[in-house]
Amino acid sequence: MTTQFLILSLLISCHVLTATLAEETGFVGSLDRKALGLDKKDKVSHFRFYFHERFTGSNATSVTVVPPLPQYNSTTNFGLVGITDNALTVGPEPGSKVVGKIEGLYAGTSQSEFNLLIVVNFALTEGKYNGSTITVVGRNRLSLKIREMPVIGGSGVFKFATGYVETSTLYVDADRSTIQYNIYVSHY
Repeated sequence: MTTQFLILSLLISCHVLTATLAEETGFVGSLDRKALGLDKKDKVSHFRFYFHERFTGSNATSVTVVPPLPQYNSTTNFGLVGITDNALTVGPEPGSKVVGKIEGLYAGTSQSEFNLLIVVNFALTEGKYNGSTITVVGRNRLSLKIREMPVIGGSGVFKFATGYVETSTLYVDADRSTIQYNIYVSHY
């Protein structure tokens, strides 16, 4: 009986110690890679998408929520904050097949040049990628013909995704733009 009491006391002590450690550090424990689907060899995939922004009209898809500070309005758009919700297509024509949407926000973050900080999700709706997302966060230097930003994660097929995107503006005027994204993503 004493041995059983000792074993029970040790088990309770270990449980309390583990619970206290988790409360102090947030560390819960190591994960089973197989249970998360991470035991497979990772793949590197290339996607090419286009989106077609409309800045004006009753069905604008990229809108300013906070205007830029007045002294930066015509130069860098510093202080601007906007929201975007655009269809993703497989071709540069607005009538191309829609395979998802890009949702996110952008902000003018430079006082000396027209740069945007973008935070966007590529929400895919076709085939085995339906319901999956690829998340991109980074500095979009609009003065460059081709801009590069990191893929920081995703969901669904793209859990634990990493990689980068190359984006370029194919067309832009005061009312609309066409943007191309090449996404190079490593995923399981």
